[in-house]
Amino acid sequence: MDVILIITILIVIGALAFDFINGFHDTANAIATAVSTKALKPRHAVILAAAMNFVGAMTFTGVAKTITKDIVDPFTLENGSVVILAALVAAISWNLITWYYGIPSSSSHAIIGSVAGAAIAAAGFGALNYSGFLKIIQALIFSPLIAFAVGYIVYTIFKILFKNSNLTKMNRSFRFIQILTASLQAYTHGTNDAQKAMGIITMALIANNYVTTTDIPFWVQFSCALAMGLGTSVGGWRIIKTVGGRIIKIRPVNGVAADLTGAAVIFGATFIHLPVSTTHVISSSILGVGAAHRIKGVKWGTAQRMVWTWVITLPISALIAALSYMIIDLIL
Repeated sequence: MDVILIITILIVIGALAFDFINGFHDTANAIATAVSTKALKPRHAVILAAAMNFVGAMTFTGVAKTITKDIVDPFTLENGSVVILAALVAAISWNLITWYYGIPSSSSHAIIGSVAGAAIAAAGFGALNYSGFLKIIQALIFSPLIAFAVGYIVYTIFKILFKNSNLTKMNRSFRFIQILTASLQAYTHGTNDAQKAMGIITMALIANNYVTTTDIPFWVQFSCALAMGLGTSVGGWRIIKTVGGRIIKIRPVNGVAADLTGAAVIFGATFIHLPVSTTHVISSSILGVGAAHRIKGVKWGTAQRMVWTWVITLPISALIAALSYMIIDLIL
């Protein structure tokens, strides 16, 4: 069998594995608030998130095209197969490490940093498509800040609207609404996160001359959506514990405000074809809501640990990818 074909198959398997891991790694982001407030039982929440992730992934491909062409140029990428394979090895490794320790790190940062690191190892810093790469980095940086601000504003509006409401009745109503907002958040997660693996597979197909455009083949979209949905069905209970309870003590009204904020910011990014970190956006939404509720009630120590993980993910994944590239290139 042709070596290029074998590597391409390995890349497809690796990308689907990344999507599967991304599913259970990021499940917590969409459903943690609903589980922590008992709006949904954990099993029901995971099933709901899996279904909505699949539907979301089948709806859009704009982010996938951005991943395909804006980090590096797949049509001119030197030793493209090895670059992409090394990037997947690095991103999967980092995702598993952070999942094991229950740290809600960014799968988006991991894969984007890994592609950049492997490409630099292969062809130097000139391999990066700087205009597209910087646009992606800006989206990753500003989206959590926007989510924090929007979460603060949304919850402040909630406090004004419901200041005279009966707390018990309000919690009961918001617990029901939270089922809908968790569904919406899981859907938007699928519209953005699942597309990253689609972009990686399409990049490999272009680099190996199997396709000639950045259009995402239907089989790629469907298989990535399925992998994301199946991964989500496994669940990520370690991260649910962190996102759902170690940032603030979440009540149904907090959960609805955070869910609406996260869904709005993620879908806004999907609409303009930019990849963002659902982990960063949702966690920042919760922080914004918590700050609006009571600043002293936010567990800033957990937030600080999460921020440090966000900061180091991109450079560490890039370094792991560069080392992986060197090792795989020697073997092949």
